[in-house]
Amino acid sequence: MEFVHLLLRYLHLLGFAAVFGGWLVALLAKRLNVNAAMLYGIAAQLATGIVLYGIASAEGDANHAKLGVKFLLALLLAVMIAIPAWKKRETVAAGHFYATGALTAVTAGVAVFWT
Repeated sequence: MEFVHLLLRYLHLLGFAAVFGGWLVALLAKRLNVNAAMLYGIAAQLATGIVLYGIASAEGDANHAKLGVKFLLALLLAVMIAIPAWKKRETVAAGHFYATGALTAVTAGVAVFWT
């Protein structure tokens, strides 16, 4: 079971890397758009995050407040990424783009600094 937990955590981190990396690539290319890496990354994060929450709850060591805030932030981020991707928009508004990057960083900060 420990291996499954570590594998899920690893996949969760890869999802974060895809979201933030995709955002950073778009920023450096000066194309304010949502790309496939961001879309697949947030999908991976939501899926693995839900399973990790279930495992933590089953073991009895879940911080429900922290995980609830993380789920809310991830869900908001998923909406911010998925809607422009589904509508196949080539660019998004600058505020939307920068808010996506900031929300990604805030979500990671909650994961790291909230004990």
